[in-house]
Amino acid sequence: MGASVGGGGRKSGRGRRGVPRYGAMADINMTPFIDVMLVLLIIFMVAAPLLTSGVTVDLPKAAAGSLNVDQKPVALAIDDKGQVFVMDQPVGDADVLDRLKSLAKEGPDTRVYVRASKTVPYGRVAEIMAVITTAGYKKVALVTEPPAK
Repeated sequence: MGASVGGGGRKSGRGRRGVPRYGAMADINMTPFIDVMLVLLIIFMVAAPLLTSGVTVDLPKAAAGSLNVDQKPVALAIDDKGQVFVMDQPVGDADVLDRLKSLAKEGPDTRVYVRASKTVPYGRVAEIMAVITTAGYKKVALVTEPPAK
């Protein structure tokens, strides 16, 4: 006397009490995400050292002091013909080193401003810069004219 309530041998997509057998999953599959992140991590770890390029420079570590405005810097000029002038006085090539050494008031911290004409060959300016560094000066600046506006 028993009556069955279900459909008997019929196979529907539902299990007990109306819940589907293969329902929507609420979880995210993390495996592809982790794989992509690991590949990106490896790419950045390999590429980061390659991005740093340039010349290695050992910069000094010192607190910046105020500029010494009272002291007049040593001025060196080179005219169109390659003639050297130290403090507006013409000097021969052999006497430049001696003249620069005699003007060093504070030793290597004395400033030297080098002015050279546009037409002076680069080699000539490099020779004079070598003489300046041979004289022991550390602070050498090239003077230029500001661009016209």
